[in-house]
Amino acid sequence: MDERQLFDTAGTDDDGSAGTGRRLIVEADGGSRGNPGHAGYGALVRDPETGRILVEKAAYIGKASNNVAEYTGLVAGLELAREIDPRASVHVKMDSKLVVEQMSGRWKIKHADMRVLAEKARKVLAPRRVRYEWIPRERNKDADRLSNEAMDAGMAGVDWAPRNASAADRRRDPESAATGGTAAPGTTSVTGAAPAAEQGQRPTGSLHHVEVWTADLPGAQASLGWLLERLGFPQRNAWGGGASYGSDTFYLVLESGPDLAPGGHERRRPGVNHLAFRAGSRADVDLLARRASSHGWTLLFADRHPFAGGAGHYAAYLENAEGFEVELVAD
Repeated sequence: MDERQLFDTAGTDDDGSAGTGRRLIVEADGGSRGNPGHAGYGALVRDPETGRILVEKAAYIGKASNNVAEYTGLVAGLELAREIDPRASVHVKMDSKLVVEQMSGRWKIKHADMRVLAEKARKVLAPRRVRYEWIPRERNKDADRLSNEAMDAGMAGVDWAPRNASAADRRRDPESAATGGTAAPGTTSVTGAAPAAEQGQRPTGSLHHVEVWTADLPGAQASLGWLLERLGFPQRNAWGGGASYGSDTFYLVLESGPDLAPGGHERRRPGVNHLAFRAGSRADVDLLARRASSHGWTLLFADRHPFAGGAGHYAAYLENAEGFEVELVAD
């Protein structure tokens, strides 16, 4: 069948109304630690022209299977897209082969719980406006990050909250700053402020990017790269000698190559000592510090943690195997 018959932006819905011609990308994921076990989902809507995330959402759903969590993430993503533009055409991208094939009508839905969720998804938006595509897990990192954040929060007994300080262009507004609205609870919008030159203002001198050179790129990606993604800096690009994390507004680069001078990293030598990030609430800092121990990080100044920086400064100081230090600061 011609794809235009399945995804016809010029067609009409069941009520006879025409679409707007706008296109949106939904990325969704879900996970379960135990399957069934502690489960959560993550979903986002992306602008296909710029690649910018317009809105994102995550939630802990208690004890459930991995497939139920993935379907719940799909429903949440479609609902986010409907809030932005109920007449838009939506391109769903997921790394769940099961959900993609079942929602595309190629596989039967045998499980009762999933049949209910699939029917709910079909009712969110007119099915003719939704196209499904399977993508490998490495291309679904933003939704995977959100679902893991939701599970982490739920297992810690706290609600998931967006990391508002993880990127300079995050704002609580589900449709864009132009609407003047506020985001629904449990969602955050990622929009970009106009450049200072366009606003007629003097540039602020904010950081554009930071480069960190490493003698062990795979190790740095496994530890520092993992932590950057947990802090809201998704991987942007990767090449033979490096990788970048973040957005067009600000990003960090991990790099290695033949120009690297001999000798190990020593943060106490002249130069940059460490990187410090706002990491959310005190509970968020504690949770991230615990998880980091499984990804190559050790806690510095353990005898003074979490007030190694002073009585009024709640933070975790971490060091990886190569000696890079990162500070996670609580709001």
